[in-house]
Amino acid sequence: MRMFYLVKTPWWLKMWYSGLVWDIPAARGDKVLYLTFDDGPHPVATPFVLDTLARHGATATFFCIGKNVQEHPQMYRRILEEGHRVGNHTQHHLNGWKSSGTDYLKDIREAAHYIDTDLFRPPYGRISTLQASLLQKPPFGYHIIMWDVLSADFDKELRPEKCARNVIRHARPGSIIVFHDSEKAYPRLEAALPAVLDHFGKKGYRFAGIRV
Repeated sequence: MRMFYLVKTPWWLKMWYSGLVWDIPAARGDKVLYLTFDDGPHPVATPFVLDTLARHGATATFFCIGKNVQEHPQMYRRILEEGHRVGNHTQHHLNGWKSSGTDYLKDIREAAHYIDTDLFRPPYGRISTLQASLLQKPPFGYHIIMWDVLSADFDKELRPEKCARNVIRHARPGSIIVFHDSEKAYPRLEAALPAVLDHFGKKGYRFAGIRV
């Protein structure tokens, strides 16, 4: 069965969930993009991403799963030491639509023991309005980061070139772009990420970590 997802987030969805961060409006003439990587750290994909970003002088934001940080603490430290931002992506990659509020918040609290950040991204982009409201208030105080463009590198049906084209065709100054530093995505990420960095780098874009 074909997977359904939106490569470009439509304006009406951003309006409907206007309290979430979908993009970061750029100042006039500022060619900036925000690369984000979900589901790491991973012992193969994350070092590849970090090495590739370093070659291009790019900074990014990594939305980490707590249990993966526990398993690969040295890789998490490397992300921070190289100047990138991190975000909480739950402890066990929970789907907010399929989790009770109590279980969901407990899982995020557990991840917070290992991930010190004020940024949160819900796995699968699935979060209820109540969950979002609670996470934005004390004691959490998270900025909930969604996205403007999906590379769709998680889709095993796609070729890497298609993942790169998804980003190249749809990204604009201020776009938040999603890749995945995961085992599942790596076969497409390996070619798509350098292609995206090369394309936008030649056009004078810079890549920054998310600060809101």
